[in-house]
Amino acid sequence: MNVILLGPPGAGKGTQAQRLQERHGMKQLSTGEMLRAAVASGSELGRQAKEIMDAGQLMPDDLMVEMISDRIAQPDCAQGFILDGFPRTVRQAEALDEMLAAKGLRLHAVIEVRVDDEVLVDRIETRIAESQTVRSDDNVQTLKKRLAVYHAQTAPILPYYAGKGRLVTVDGMKSIDQVSDEIEAILTAAVAN
Repeated sequence: MNVILLGPPGAGKGTQAQRLQERHGMKQLSTGEMLRAAVASGSELGRQAKEIMDAGQLMPDDLMVEMISDRIAQPDCAQGFILDGFPRTVRQAEALDEMLAAKGLRLHAVIEVRVDDEVLVDRIETRIAESQTVRSDDNVQTLKKRLAVYHAQTAPILPYYAGKGRLVTVDGMKSIDQVSDEIEAILTAAVAN
């Protein structure tokens, strides 16, 4: 099963993706984690990614599409994959559809985890206060930039997937377990179709 989790930064997509991975054997593919690994490697791509992430900007589409295409071809994605943090633009969504079609694959579910911006700011302030190690891009100022970018560039893909009849929204302000239950119900329905 191939799933996309959409929603603003801090909405809990990563947490839900990890739960899906554990329950269903799908592989969580977080572009953020892939990019952070590139930063940690010290490569030229990593240095470029760090500058872009620290500024709260998005990576170029061609780079992201190529990275995802290569990643889903790996054997650990044979049971399916969960995209967390991709696509982020309509162009990426279109490119993803084209790439999947070329590979003979399809998306089974596109799930939006909806959370109010004010709640996200509260969440990051709590995470910073409770964490011993904080990423350089993990602060309220960067979150607000990322939210502005999300609303301007990523939120427009919601109508794209809704128009294709693929988008389902869950209330990300519910408890983690309640959100998980809603997502499980969506996947059960997707498998039945």
